[in-house]
Amino acid sequence: MQKINEFLLFLNDYLGGHQWFVYFLLGTGVFFTFYLGLPQFRYFRHAIRIVKGKFDRKEDIGDTSHFQALTTALSGTVGTGNIAGVALAIHLGGPAALFWMLITALLGMCTKFVEVLISHKYRDILPDGSISGGPMYYMHKRMNITTRKGKIIRTGVWLGGFFAFATILSSFGTGSLPQINSISGSMFSSFGINHALTGGVLAVLLGLVIIGGIKRIAKVTSTLVPAMAFIYLTGALLVIATNYQNILPSLGSIFTDAFTGSAAIGGFLGAGFAFTFNKGVNRGLFSNEAGQGSAPIAHSAAKAQEPVSEGMVAILEPFIDTIIICTITGLVLLSSGVWNEKIENRFEQADLQILEGSYLESNESDRILLSRTFYNDTTLALFTGSLQVEDGAVVNEGITLIHAESFADEVVVTRGQE
Repeated sequence: MQKINEFLLFLNDYLGGHQWFVYFLLGTGVFFTFYLGLPQFRYFRHAIRIVKGKFDRKEDIGDTSHFQALTTALSGTVGTGNIAGVALAIHLGGPAALFWMLITALLGMCTKFVEVLISHKYRDILPDGSISGGPMYYMHKRMNITTRKGKIIRTGVWLGGFFAFATILSSFGTGSLPQINSISGSMFSSFGINHALTGGVLAVLLGLVIIGGIKRIAKVTSTLVPAMAFIYLTGALLVIATNYQNILPSLGSIFTDAFTGSAAIGGFLGAGFAFTFNKGVNRGLFSNEAGQGSAPIAHSAAKAQEPVSEGMVAILEPFIDTIIICTITGLVLLSSGVWNEKIENRFEQADLQILEGSYLESNESDRILLSRTFYNDTTLALFTGSLQVEDGAVVNEGITLIHAESFADEVVVTRGQE
């Protein structure tokens, strides 16, 4: 498990976690936003009317309605990314990380408009009347190269195949695994239910939905997504209302440190601007998947006369799951004050970072040094020996245990479910 974790961290350092990624992602959103004349703002009201069915026609070809396509796409984003993702972003980057999540969503509304529009335009209508679509289809059809001599180089075929393969991998890394990990972890921590049992039950339930195809998926999500969003938002708003006196200070903390980074406070070691910016944009993508290419697959099945109408529907996705739900989640964490508190937690050894040398949380210079290490400003030596455990306690001297980029105190080592 440790080796797998190290490999994933290595990939993250050069892909999603690298600065080039966030600039490329936001740059794409900025380009389309101004090139198309701010469609996420101009067409927002019209998008709501489309979802309500104001322009539906019986003869439109497709498997799902606009609303069903929207909820199907949202079913893959409203969840871990809006709850655990926001918590992780704020824990790592401070309150200002939420600001960059919101900026990512505003620009992502236009990115999603474009990717859904193109996918719907170049979808395939199969002989049985069903629909297949997504980025791999328009890559296959429109991204081939024709030479001056008329020879066609099938670059689109390779790009489409690579995208399809990468999307399958991504469905595990940004979809199934984080979702089931959060659910099973919560069930185990709260009720002691075995992780495998939770995973098995969810796998069976999910299989019953998927086996019915896009129509059954759309039917289930059109009921389930609004219900779970309503339940979650109701509970979240109650928490915020309980801490009403902290609402304005919480909102202020989101914006005041957006371009300077967040200072250390409580269990939070602080974060510089670059790190906060990176984590905010990364978590923003994880929340709404704008530019990832997965949502267009669901939207391709929607009944629509014009592809642009489905693109307008897609504008609502980042608005709902990031600007609304993520903001509410952020206010819950900030107004209640739990974002910088330390609580009892269960985690795997792979989640533990062991540093060579003793560092104290009470020592300000140690806190600053560790903070700089987390944000790649400096490097500290890792412990390479073996942990010595007596009665569940780590007894090695001259080491420091770090979990989730915070000092890990009173660590108790157990095996299995003990």
